[in-house]
Amino acid sequence: MIPRRKTRQVTLGDKEHGFVKIGGDAPVSVQTMTAGYTYEIDKCVAEIHKLAAAGADVVRVAVPEKKDTDALRQIIKQVQVPIVADVHFHFQRALEALEAGVHKIRLNPGNIADKQQVLQVIDACKERKVPIRVGVNEGSIVERRDKQKRMKELGGVFSNDKHGHMLAIMIAKLEEYLDIFHERDFHDITISAKSIDPVLVIKAYTEISKRFDYPLHLGVTHAGPKETGTIRSVVPLGHLLASGIGDTIRISYANDPVYEVEDGLELLYILGLRERKGAELIACPTCGRIQVDLFTLTQAVRKKLKEEIALPIKVAVMGCIVNGPGEAEGADVAIFAGDRRGIIYVQGEKVANVPEEEILERLLIECKKFQDKVQRGEAKLGEKVVDILPPDPIGELGSGFDKIAAGNVEKITQLTVTK
Repeated sequence: MIPRRKTRQVTLGDKEHGFVKIGGDAPVSVQTMTAGYTYEIDKCVAEIHKLAAAGADVVRVAVPEKKDTDALRQIIKQVQVPIVADVHFHFQRALEALEAGVHKIRLNPGNIADKQQVLQVIDACKERKVPIRVGVNEGSIVERRDKQKRMKELGGVFSNDKHGHMLAIMIAKLEEYLDIFHERDFHDITISAKSIDPVLVIKAYTEISKRFDYPLHLGVTHAGPKETGTIRSVVPLGHLLASGIGDTIRISYANDPVYEVEDGLELLYILGLRERKGAELIACPTCGRIQVDLFTLTQAVRKKLKEEIALPIKVAVMGCIVNGPGEAEGADVAIFAGDRRGIIYVQGEKVANVPEEEILERLLIECKKFQDKVQRGEAKLGEKVVDILPPDPIGELGSGFDKIAAGNVEKITQLTVTK
């Protein structure tokens, strides 16, 4: 387990929606945000259900207008996951969201000019024991009203020392905001310091983690489409999490937010920061040795495992006999391919040898059978039974069988094939 930075802990939620703890010794949680309009109640509820089913611990909704906060009361009654209200510019939206029963407020005090209005929100949250996320995102902390001040700040941002200057602004703004909360002795706070620049994200959260003991909400803002946003998000978040920094995360894509949840969870799974739910699939990369349509097979296997396997079974789909035996030995259920065939192993024991067109169906059957055995207590995850010796590469599953028959290759061994 990665040693994690010690922080305060905040709790959001209630009995009807569940409680989520952030910081302290709580597991790292995964958040996302709805993509539709909050005031479209039925659509919003359906989207929240979908995100919760994908594994989101917390879901945030936008409330830019009163019709959105009016809708919140009905939405919250129909969902089973804690809801965060995303508030900008209008402090009244935060007060309305609290009245509707929201479980957390996302607030950027810099977007609300009147300090007394911010204090009203803090007091209302304190009374209801509702936490607040304080955000100092790069896109919202540079001055926008005072043109001369803005030019001065942007001049620093676009200097050769961009990271240092923006980092200084972030920390200064954060300290300025936190002074307002400390004035009211309010500490149910999480902090975010997002940027489009992954390197700045790493630097910002690293420095902030040294200065404050509040839980940190990790993320990269404006990460882009999933195709490129995955790398932009996972690199800094993975670096920070592996360093023990971060208590809740949101991966942000210009795409269906279900992908944000799936990728966020996978990141936590592979770092050992969350207990995996569902099967773990590994597969060969691109390679000229592959002897079946591996990529189509892998996607089909992934879909079936997601639909039908609940336990964290490790499944390996390997395309040839070079790496196949090793992965078959290390996985709970594995297949490695030969010449348009596949050998299937369960915890190191060969259970089937089938033609390519039968691999998917038989692999799923063996996964289900193994899952049933684990659930009955007859097997344990991650325990191999036998050692596997690689088959002869020129044998019946290899590419040299015809050469052997023609007398061009000396026959050393022959793999027994069960059909």
